Amino acid sequence: MPKEKPELSDAMKKKMSGKTFEKNPIQGTKYTIAISSAKGGVGKSTFATNIALALKKIGCKVGLLDADIYGPSLPKLFAISGKPESDGKTMTPISKYDIQCMSIGFLTEEQTPMIWRGPMVTSAIKTFTQKVNWNNLDFIIVDMPPGTGDTQLTFSQEIKMDGVIIVSTPQELALQDVKRGIKMFDKLGVKIIGLIDNMSYFIGEDEKKYPIFGEGGVKKTAEEFNKEFLGEIPIDPEVGKQGDLGVPIVEGKPDNKISKIYMDFAKKIKQIYN
Repeated sequence: MPKEKPELSDAMKKKMSGKTFEKNPIQGTKYTIAISSAKGGVGKSTFATNIALALKKIGCKVGLLDADIYGPSLPKLFAISGKPESDGKTMTPISKYDIQCMSIGFLTEEQTPMIWRGPMVTSAIKTFTQKVNWNNLDFIIVDMPPGTGDTQLTFSQEIKMDGVIIVSTPQELALQDVKRGIKMFDKLGVKIIGLIDNMSYFIGEDEKKYPIFGEGGVKKTAEEFNKEFLGEIPIDPEVGKQGDLGVPIVEGKPDNKISKIYMDFAKKIKQIYN
């Protein structure tokens, strides 16, 4: 007689079904907000640093995690050149502008290429979320890399993300990738807070608006996917200058019109999670 097949344990059934992940919040934090796009070059890192600073200015305790392993921007945008302290088991985030910061760029030389396969990237992300002493944060802002790969999957499946803000320019080429990103987060069950139209237009010396990358594309995409449109951020050369100086515009020029836009966004975010 054929032998009866052994009964599978609940754990084995769960593993075989592919549902092996349990979302775990990042210790020392209340809310994890990702800044994403799926497209490179649309200003995610600039948005992440400035929204973190804006949240700080309205009284929140904020951390900033640069999750772009291949192209970290935080060391440059915050002018951080030191390495985080470590006891061999955990690391202490570097504090700058009263923001707790962590980036792979703090652990490598500036021009060192990260020639890593996916599992190494995933391991680094787990280190930054599990072995960093984040201290009593209201929000941790995560600057996501482009694409819909290992980093996005790790945060969506294994880490408790409370929301994601999608940043894009209005150009159709950028929005093609943004739409893929929206579908990915929807499929993975991650709440999309809303969409930001970045570098939406330039105001010339004649005070006229010039929509360099097209017009209205981000708002139309938000409507297409039934997501909230959070607003526009125009192009201002001061944003790039301040970023290159390592003093983002919200910190360096708080009275600038762009800084005030970020402050309005920060108030919206705080209101959502109050």
